[in-house]
Amino acid sequence: MNVTVFGTGYVGLVQGAILADVGHHVMCVDVDADKIERLKQGIIPIYEPGLEPLVKENYAAGRLDFTTDAAEGVKHGDIQFIAVGTPPDEDGSADLKYVLVVAETIAQHMERHRIVVDKSTVPVGTADKVRIRMQEVLASRGREDLTFDVVSNPEFLKEGSAVADCQKPDRIIIGTESEDSVDAMRELYTPFNRNHDKVMVMDVRSAELTKYAANCMLATKISFMNEIANLAERLGADVEMVRQGIGSDPRIGYHFIYPGVGYGGSCFPKDVQALIRTAGDIDFDAKVLKAVEARNAEQKTTLFQKVRAHFGDELAGKTFAVWGLAFKPNTDDMREAPSRVLMEALWEAGAKVQAYDPEAMEEAQRLYGTRDELTLCGTKETALRGADALVIVTEWQSFRAPDFELIKQQLSEPTIFDGRNMFDPRRMAKKGFTYYSVGRNANR
Repeated sequence: MNVTVFGTGYVGLVQGAILADVGHHVMCVDVDADKIERLKQGIIPIYEPGLEPLVKENYAAGRLDFTTDAAEGVKHGDIQFIAVGTPPDEDGSADLKYVLVVAETIAQHMERHRIVVDKSTVPVGTADKVRIRMQEVLASRGREDLTFDVVSNPEFLKEGSAVADCQKPDRIIIGTESEDSVDAMRELYTPFNRNHDKVMVMDVRSAELTKYAANCMLATKISFMNEIANLAERLGADVEMVRQGIGSDPRIGYHFIYPGVGYGGSCFPKDVQALIRTAGDIDFDAKVLKAVEARNAEQKTTLFQKVRAHFGDELAGKTFAVWGLAFKPNTDDMREAPSRVLMEALWEAGAKVQAYDPEAMEEAQRLYGTRDELTLCGTKETALRGADALVIVTEWQSFRAPDFELIKQQLSEPTIFDGRNMFDPRRMAKKGFTYYSVGRNANR
């Protein structure tokens, strides 16, 4: 099938590459000419495991193409994916201007029936807005005879495993009342639907809400577990044992119940905010979601509070090694990352940071430039030199089995603040460390 994807971010680029890899002919459209040229050269703008070879192989094979020519893109695809960003507006609602611009563009250039697919994460009612905007543009052209369907097909990709999630989806949500569109979408996804039927057909608004409900449920699990961690720490319990105890219940499961320093990234924060705003627009008080957001905001201050409790108010002039800048492993994304809250609080207190992350160094440089309080280091070992303590923010695999003797030698005092509970407190105490984690008594 011929498919067009508007947007070459996490969702659009991954979806386009995966569809091309199974044999569809995919054209990705973006307004950023430099980005499109780099993609043609095989230069991927984001770090996502497995994505680069997919893009290169399918571009070389002629199944995947990139262009800034919107008219060419509209002409190419019978199915037109809208996969552009929906950043949070000042009031927390999702900003739909890019989605609606693409809708206008499709209507401006289409000459025959098109299936327009909302792949971006959009609030309930967006498909109606896309439909109305396209009808207005077609009317202005005098082409009310042209027909189109608007389908909601939300993505459920996790940064760091987006390629695998796209290749082996848990479910394929199709929101439409058009049988023809259902048939077309089923054909499109046939290569991913062979083991058992993963397609779930529903009305458009239910499909739109499903995406938000899924992310908000996962965010709720994270915030709930962080709340339990805070209780455990104060009650003398070990949240890691609690986690295993409740995770063994199949009604709860082990996923997304790891305590830590809060969620970040491009999805959970903005989606929780957007659904709260959507609820507010219909005079519904989303009390649970508001509590989830509040707990997460407070949880991001946890590491700094532990640092300040240990060192007191004498943070000015101290230096801290920070391991992990991305909001999660296997990505370079620092949007809403807990590391940013920590570092900015340390700088405000007069401290300096020596930081290392396997993938997010360029992003940190872009965000913070060459400020004197931040030194970006080439290795995790370099970040330790002369630091007063180590703070672990992101649970990269390369941090799980460090040289503890080297850490002790490099730090001015053997103190570790672990925001991801990577090590056993008793073992750390035996190794001579003062060790702080989340939801466990210090040095227990």
